[in-house]
Amino acid sequence: MMLSLFFLGTFPALLTLVERRGRLPQHTYLDYSITNFLAAVIIALTLGEIGKSSQDSPNFIQQLSQDNLPSVMFAMAGGVALSIGNLLAQYAWAFVGLSVTKVISCSIVVVIGTTVNYFLDNKINKAEILFPGVACFLVAAFLGSVVHSSNMVDNKVKLKSSSADSEQSMETKTSLILNMVERTNLESAAYSSRKAKAGTADFLVQLENRRSIKVFGKSTLIGLCLTFFSGVILNVVFFYRPMLNLPKTTFKEYLNDWNGRGWALLAGVLCGFGNGLEFMGGQAAGYAASASVQALPLVSTFWGIVLFGEYHRSSRKTYMLLVSTLVMFTVAVGALMASSGHRHRHRHRNQARTATF
Repeated sequence: MMLSLFFLGTFPALLTLVERRGRLPQHTYLDYSITNFLAAVIIALTLGEIGKSSQDSPNFIQQLSQDNLPSVMFAMAGGVALSIGNLLAQYAWAFVGLSVTKVISCSIVVVIGTTVNYFLDNKINKAEILFPGVACFLVAAFLGSVVHSSNMVDNKVKLKSSSADSEQSMETKTSLILNMVERTNLESAAYSSRKAKAGTADFLVQLENRRSIKVFGKSTLIGLCLTFFSGVILNVVFFYRPMLNLPKTTFKEYLNDWNGRGWALLAGVLCGFGNGLEFMGGQAAGYAASASVQALPLVSTFWGIVLFGEYHRSSRKTYMLLVSTLVMFTVAVGALMASSGHRHRHRHRNQARTATF
């Protein structure tokens, strides 16, 4: 589960890196989806074939000829929900930030998923430890929203203080930035020779010039909504009817777009293997306890600070809120891990192989 934690915490950073370099999220998500699917197939054909096959516990290939349509439909529904969530998360990362988005979304995943899994999984986890941990996730989700609000206030102060005219309003400042963004050529901005320090107003402006999803002048409520409700079919719709005023694109343009494709493909591999390993951990210790890999915001926050300069030069209040959020998250994950139960290996092997694929 530790390897799954690293994979699932790193792939959002790779997708965010590509978006900040100006690649359209529609193109990025298709690349990600391809390798994510291939990773699932590889897991099914390798790990799904480990062990001796029997009538009660068949290997993956043998299951393909069996009548287990309900299990297949449940697995497909879970895959669709996961794909749509990751698709919307691309936009939430731009509006809310990598670390806060993962804290909020993972907290909601745990609150809903862990509660349901506890009852579906024959209550093998220790309820007296599990549900206090779930409550800690709720607190972490609330603190994550407060951190985002505080950080946005800090960014507005930075932009306002960078103006030569102290009487210039924040609305005017934002308008000037938007006009500059519209005039700036994306390719030239991506390779700008002048690098601003992370956390400064110039850094925020340069990032807005370069990135594909423009967030200045838009309500941050959009990002929070996408976070709370975070799909190849849906992504193809975005090709021709893009959201948030992104430029339209075509499948031909996607095939010719190699900017950051390698990172997007790698993100799909990490996500696919991360989900597969998480499922294997749930098979061994209980699916409610396997939600401990939702500690991935700790990994994502590390990448957000190191790679993207999140929270650099923020206020002391923001730092205190961020630390409080991560501490609460750590306590919650510890509670989930402590609630682990022991499963008889023969009972759910059939379900695991089908759902992994």
